[in-house]
Amino acid sequence: MSSNPETPLLDTVDLPADLRRLAPGQLRQLADELRAEMISAVGQTGGHLGSGLGVVELTVAIHYVFNTPDDRLIWDVGHQAYPHKILTGRRSRIRTLRQGGGLSGFTKRSESEYDPFGAAHSSTSISAALGFAVANKLAGTPGKGIAVIGDGAMSAGMAYEAMNNAAEAGNRLVVILNDNDMSIAPPVGGLSAYLAKLVSSRPFLSLRDIARRLSRKLPEPLHKAARKTDEFARGMAMGGTLFEELGFYYVGPIDGHNLDQLIPILENVRDAAEGPCLVHVVTQKGKGYAPAEASADKYHGVQKFDVITGQQVKAPAKAPAYQNVFGETLAKLADSDPKICAITAAMPSGTGVDKFAKAHPERSFDVGIAEQHAVTFAAGLAAQGMRPFCAIYSTFLQRAYDQVVHDVAIQNLPVRFAIDRAGLVGADGATHAGSFDITYLASLPNMVVMAAADEAELVHMTYTAALHDSGPIAFRYPRGNGVGVELPQVPQVLEIGKGRIVRQGSKVAILSLGTRLAEALKAADQLEAKGLSTTVADLRFAKPLDTDLIRQLMTTHEVVVTVEEGSIGGLGAHVLTMASDEGLTDAGLKIRTLRLPDLFQDHDSPDKQYDAAGLNAGGIVDSVLKALRHNSAGVEEARA
Repeated sequence: MSSNPETPLLDTVDLPADLRRLAPGQLRQLADELRAEMISAVGQTGGHLGSGLGVVELTVAIHYVFNTPDDRLIWDVGHQAYPHKILTGRRSRIRTLRQGGGLSGFTKRSESEYDPFGAAHSSTSISAALGFAVANKLAGTPGKGIAVIGDGAMSAGMAYEAMNNAAEAGNRLVVILNDNDMSIAPPVGGLSAYLAKLVSSRPFLSLRDIARRLSRKLPEPLHKAARKTDEFARGMAMGGTLFEELGFYYVGPIDGHNLDQLIPILENVRDAAEGPCLVHVVTQKGKGYAPAEASADKYHGVQKFDVITGQQVKAPAKAPAYQNVFGETLAKLADSDPKICAITAAMPSGTGVDKFAKAHPERSFDVGIAEQHAVTFAAGLAAQGMRPFCAIYSTFLQRAYDQVVHDVAIQNLPVRFAIDRAGLVGADGATHAGSFDITYLASLPNMVVMAAADEAELVHMTYTAALHDSGPIAFRYPRGNGVGVELPQVPQVLEIGKGRIVRQGSKVAILSLGTRLAEALKAADQLEAKGLSTTVADLRFAKPLDTDLIRQLMTTHEVVVTVEEGSIGGLGAHVLTMASDEGLTDAGLKIRTLRLPDLFQDHDSPDKQYDAAGLNAGGIVDSVLKALRHNSAGVEEARA
């Protein structure tokens, strides 16, 4: 395919079919242009940068060799898929990444036929690709399942569960292990690339199969010796023994930035006659952009930044981040309590556990992307008398729900769950929203569930959890910065199941749980301006409920509104159950429950997401006025 020398090659590629018409010698230029386009776009939108830069050449090679979208390409997590989006018909929208109404920051089935499987959580790709591959095999239709999974995602057991069943797919499954945790040392050069190309070829695969069959006819001692010799030789050259044991043909490691190596090896793997293949590709996070190469951790996820300098544009913080308040508080408490320890699942800085780790490295544990293990590990620590804090994002704790129920709650073990990213999370969207933890935890016997209204409350709740030895306890807090209240120098132990009155009124009662308290107070101001005296309570606990406080407010107010940053089945459901059980609604009490809508909200700014959910001051006022049967003009006035 020829192109005008003044026309960038990327301008001639809208879909992978266009890419496949290029000559192999043009792919290097295309990759360079693709990398520049991604840097420019993410500089304007923010998002995941380093991981995408590391797979530019790999993305080009996969779409060049395989027949996407008929060959199903699945990016594990999906945060590295920006180059993929540019090459699959979405370049014109790439500067809408993570914006309201724009492209998702992850792969999404509804966005493109080239995203066959949505992802934003780790370690699901091999299972999904296996499903696609086996479905095609059963239907007798062409098409492979291709999973691109990072070395970090391989710390999750689900990846190995899938590989253990991979033989079902035959040669229709290709797993590409994107290893970006090591440099490309000299041995991973010409000789290693030659060996990888050799073992990926059909003749070599056929010869190995013939040799394996022949060796089975040998006397058992010779058969075992032949097998061990083969495994040892391959293990020395390529380190593939583990994957071989799981039934894969292992190819690699190869330089993931060298298209001259990638293309022929992927072609050999594509044409392999038998068995699933695993291609071990070594890449560098942030490749091709100096600031990201120099600081891979800081450029994993970025704010908007200056492309020339690499400097990220960050608004000055008015208050400390909740995660840092938690981490620093826990570290101080551990200074005088040797039983306190902290566990995180591959998110030390995201949860604030890195602060704890600096002060108490021997009591800090990053278990990798293994939330199930993290929870049961914490249960074992608790059973032996330690005071473990299991710091996990709300959306990721979902992966360990069985362990929370079976290993912690049933045994009534005092594991402390520090639940970060509770509520809506903005640009990361539905996959990362902490919408369900109140519902799935408050339904469990023995569980205590707290929600911090601000950063000072988070300090108190961390201290309360540390001293709670009678069973499991969880406390949730949102992403981002606090509201700017002064942090207490001396933390308080909160009485379990007791809330507080923040503002006293007489006609309307707003029962708030979590950081919607600020909006509840704004709503009270607006209601007061309409002559509606309003009480605001910070319940602090979703379980156990402060039944005395709730009963007192229900018997002295005309309207009661619950407000929470969680799904249906949470605080509001528990309050309604209590009111029903005690017959508190018999006298005409009006109860309204405000919660997240029963849908998966798309990515946008958090403020806009909460506006859409009706969990702002206007939404609270609207609910009260409707309960009191105010006319529509009054409702519109309240919204204004």
